[in-house]
Amino acid sequence: MSRRKRADKRKIYGDPKFNSTLVTQFMNVVVSRGKRSIAEDVVYSALVEFKKKIGGEDDELTLFKNALNNIKPSLEVKSRRVGGANYQVPVEVAPARRTALALRWLKEAAQGRNEKDMSRRLSAELIQALNNEGNAVKKKQDIHRMAESNKAFAHFRW
Repeated sequence: MSRRKRADKRKIYGDPKFNSTLVTQFMNVVVSRGKRSIAEDVVYSALVEFKKKIGGEDDELTLFKNALNNIKPSLEVKSRRVGGANYQVPVEVAPARRTALALRWLKEAAQGRNEKDMSRRLSAELIQALNNEGNAVKKKQDIHRMAESNKAFAHFRW
């Protein structure tokens, strides 16, 4: 492990439409091969389609945050080597990592879907996440289940 100081967190600026750092982070996850303008179009059209399908009086950003909260994990397992054996030790997830994991899982779950284009896949996955369904939520539940089953090794946490 490096003995240098920890890298400083870079400031993330809000996106042009919602002025939200969360949407900017999501665009950064979706961007592929440096095509940022395409990622921007995909995310914005997915949020508009998501809002249209859900309806209601909430705006896209609020719905997006609610869906993301259903994907964010609170526990995960980390490997610890103790006395020649590796243990899967459950640990709490830091808030920044929670968001990063949720965004990454959302993108991966959307890529595995069968809709025509990425914006439709994202909106469909967001709808399912809002209803606590879908592959991204399933991933969170699997991680929580693994942490729960390894609760006996929690005393190895440090």
